[in-house]
Amino acid sequence: TGFLLLLLLLPVLAFRLPDLRVEAFDRLYRAGSLVLGGGHVVLPWLNSLVVGQGWVEQDLFLAGYGAAQALPGPLFTFAGFLGASMPAPMGGLNGGVLAVTAIFLPSWMLVAGTLPIWARIRTLGRMGAVMKGLNTAVVGLLLAALVHPIASSTVTTLGHLVFAGSVWLVLSFFRTPPWLVVVASAAAGWLALS
Repeated sequence: TGFLLLLLLLPVLAFRLPDLRVEAFDRLYRAGSLVLGGGHVVLPWLNSLVVGQGWVEQDLFLAGYGAAQALPGPLFTFAGFLGASMPAPMGGLNGGVLAVTAIFLPSWMLVAGTLPIWARIRTLGRMGAVMKGLNTAVVGLLLAALVHPIASSTVTTLGHLVFAGSVWLVLSFFRTPPWLVVVASAAAGWLALS
């Protein structure tokens, strides 16, 4: 019930209190509520939330996303970067903590609410079909997240496409550690721009 109450009341509170912290908390909470299968699913939403509102520039968004990909742990930690990068009064350490709390809170509440009854829910006959349908939807959402904002913002020339394809091949077939690919890609980008 707390999950649904916040989902319904936060937009009203954000409308009534014109404060960036309340508005950002509301939107990040809603983004966290939509996650099925991983944080990449909400990447387009996060892009429209922070870049579309003018809170963070597109280049900074993509740089933060790249950094989050190179680090272990859930993609939702990217919300901390976004919160810290937002303008005052949201930015800095407090903004980062507020953003991480807002985006993780829905899943914490859902786990706490369903854990006591999850064993019983899993035995329901139709639950398997529901889970297969959700998994299929997640694959589509992940593909959409790859296309926009990532591919549509970063792969704009044939050279970019060749570079992205080369990086994918190195990651997929040569089992190169992701951190090494990130460092090598950054070095290649630096050399290309010098």
